[in-house]
Amino acid sequence: MTKPDLDPIPPLRRRTAFGGLRASFLTGLVVIAPIGLTIWLIWAVIGWIDGFVLPLIPDRFQPEHYIGINLRGIGVVIFLVFTVLVGWAAKGYIGRSLLRFGESLVDRMPVIRSVYNGLKQIAETVFAQSDTSFDKAVLVEYPRKGLWAIAFVATDARGEIAASMPGDEQKVSVFLPTTPNPTSGFLLFVNRSDLRELTMSVEDAAKLVISAGLVYPQPKEPARAPARRPQAAE
Repeated sequence: MTKPDLDPIPPLRRRTAFGGLRASFLTGLVVIAPIGLTIWLIWAVIGWIDGFVLPLIPDRFQPEHYIGINLRGIGVVIFLVFTVLVGWAAKGYIGRSLLRFGESLVDRMPVIRSVYNGLKQIAETVFAQSDTSFDKAVLVEYPRKGLWAIAFVATDARGEIAASMPGDEQKVSVFLPTTPNPTSGFLLFVNRSDLRELTMSVEDAAKLVISAGLVYPQPKEPARAPARRPQAAE
């Protein structure tokens, strides 16, 4: 009677010195790569702004003409100061008058008018300091009944949109972001009664969307009522 062949037990792999160095290198690469890329990106943006602003300045006003070296970032400082001065002047009466006069000239140019108005709307939407921002996170049934998605309340529907929608309920516009890129999404107009308001903040809801449902906000502990002291017997 022959004994069955037993599979030999594979020897345990020992961690070699090369394996330890490889693991340390990968760990260091994970730490250094984001920092290095961030510094490189900032350095590249500063150089791009300097290359755009400094050629517009006369040679006698160039900082390199006085200190003898080319300081990176001077163009950024000049750009910030110039932007602040333009914004301060645009708030005044003369600045507003000049701005209206310039826009009236642009409105007479067919192609330039379309480009200018489009860029102006984008700039006002991105940089305008106003209160028209997402302030509530809600659930809305999308793309069909029974499926719920996170959305952000934008504003109340007005004008032709509100008048064209059936029903007398209040209509609101909501932005439904996509995962994992919340900057793209869908603009929906729905009845306010069809929304389910969430207690989580807009930031926590955005993290939930970006992480594809992996990062949930920590539940807040309800405030405890102070313990009542026993009343003394009368």
